[in-house]
Amino acid sequence: MDDDVTFAVLGTGGIGRRTLDVARHKDGLTPVAACDRNGVAVDHSGLDVEELLDATEGNIASGPEADGDTPATPESDYASDGGATAVEGGGSGQTASDGVKQAGEDAGIVASAQGEPTETPIDDVIDESEGIDAVLLALPNLEHDFIPRVAERFAAAGYEGVLVDVLKRSRVIGMLDDRADTLESSGITFVCGAGATPGFLTGAAALAAQSFVEVESVEIWWGVGLKSGYEDNRGTVREDIAHLDGYDIERAREMSEAEIEALIADHDGRLEFHDMEHADDVLLERAGICDAEDVSVGGVLDVRSDEKPTTTTVRVTGTTFDGERATNTFELDDATSMEANVNGPALGYLKAAVLRNRAGDYGVYGPTEVMPSF
Repeated sequence: MDDDVTFAVLGTGGIGRRTLDVARHKDGLTPVAACDRNGVAVDHSGLDVEELLDATEGNIASGPEADGDTPATPESDYASDGGATAVEGGGSGQTASDGVKQAGEDAGIVASAQGEPTETPIDDVIDESEGIDAVLLALPNLEHDFIPRVAERFAAAGYEGVLVDVLKRSRVIGMLDDRADTLESSGITFVCGAGATPGFLTGAAALAAQSFVEVESVEIWWGVGLKSGYEDNRGTVREDIAHLDGYDIERAREMSEAEIEALIADHDGRLEFHDMEHADDVLLERAGICDAEDVSVGGVLDVRSDEKPTTTTVRVTGTTFDGERATNTFELDDATSMEANVNGPALGYLKAAVLRNRAGDYGVYGPTEVMPSF
């Protein structure tokens, strides 16, 4: 059986760009398509990733309006740019060399020699999907059902392959489960929550729980230092803001760039989160590890420093078969980057899902049910 995997990336914000970059260091992976809000690039023999990344560096496709104040709508493909919006007050005269996000029709993938402008980027990738083994949805879920609806679009078009996402919010898992029969009957293998958390750390918690006959609690505490800053991670930061006290996904979606930058400044570039609505809880409950209410997720995001503000740690506390109460701890080294811990696992889950799909194993799976391939 041919182990080579062709894949597409929907969204070329921070996560999408890093996926294309990391894939160059993985065997058997060939990126053949990528899209953002303004454009699409397709080459079934393999994209020139270096050219694509160089052409779009500091030049991510903007949101619907140049002032950055217009939120995504459920009907649009706005979020396919990875959540990036134009710099506050930016105009078409700004370029990547100015150190800001370029706005206008030349932003994003269309700046690459491989890119073509389009108003229907996701549909364009779907049209080419017969030759694509897997699709990574690097899309911010700024509408709760955005990613599930994208999955439905692939199913309706007759796609038979793999979909993988790095979504965060617990309630989206139920929306995907509601569509499990549709995806299964379509020949789609969907791995949901396949980044770091949920994803890599969820799987680590499931393994750590094997020492116990009863799990009392799972505590996930993460630290991320965004060396590329807010500018290259707008969608990720906007989604995280929704978890702050006094905020929700609707409020975060409607915030202007100026409001987000002011919030970051008020916190000196460091945002701390507690009791996040992260899908680790329902995914661990689904795997029979513990109740969702016994899972807590929090962490610290520093958008102004290369260094992690805190060590990423998973602690699983439980009772062994001989009645001993203990805690198993899993730590990520502080030297491992967000790219390593999100995009590495995402591609590992993608490769594993392709093997399942080729074996006729379809439906919706979580990161506790699939061991990622290296």
